[in-house]
Amino acid sequence: MAKKRLFDEDGNEVKGKIKKPFYKKWWFWLLVVIVVGGALSSGGDEAETTSEKVATQESSVKSEDVESIESESSQPEVAEAEVSEPEEESVSQEFKNALKKGTSYAEGMHMSKIGVYNQLTSEYGEGFPAEAAQYAIDNLEIDWKENALQKAKSYYEGMSMSKDGVYEQLVSEHGENFTAEEAQYAVDNLE
Repeated sequence: MAKKRLFDEDGNEVKGKIKKPFYKKWWFWLLVVIVVGGALSSGGDEAETTSEKVATQESSVKSEDVESIESESSQPEVAEAEVSEPEEESVSQEFKNALKKGTSYAEGMHMSKIGVYNQLTSEYGEGFPAEAAQYAIDNLEIDWKENALQKAKSYYEGMSMSKDGVYEQLVSEHGENFTAEEAQYAVDNLE
C-alpha cells in the first residue's frame, strides 16, 4: 500500500500530519448545533403558540377564579380586579404581554393561578406590575384542576412520590400553590 503524500497550500510536500482547523472538526459543529438548537427552542415558538389564544381571550372576570385565588390565608392574596370587557385597543401592550406570558406558564408548565401570578410579578421572574399580572390572571382561560392533575402526574410518576406527598406539594406555599380543591381533584384522579 502506498503512503499518502500530503501537500500544503503552496504545493510543497509536508512531512507528518496536517492539523485541521478547529472549525472543520466534528465536535465543533456538534457544539454549534446544540447551542443554536437550545437558543431556538427556548423562545422561538412561544409567541406563535400563544398569539392565537390571546386573540380569542375574553376579558370578563370569572368569580370562581377570584374565589380560588383567595382560598387559603397562608398563600399570598391576589387582589380582585374590576375588568369590564375593555376593547382590544384599550388594553396596554404590557397587559397583553403579561397575558401571553401567563398563558405560556399556565399551559406549558401547568402552574397554579397563584404560581402564575407570582412568576409574573417577581423581580426574579417577569417583573410585571401587579395590575398587569392581575389582568392576565383574570383573563386566562385555564382549567386549573387539570393543571393540578398534570403537575400531580409529574410528581407521582416522574418522582415516585406518594399521593399524600403529592397533595402536600400541590397545596404548599413553598411548592405549587394550588387550592385544596384543585389538589384533591388531582390526587383523586391519579391512575
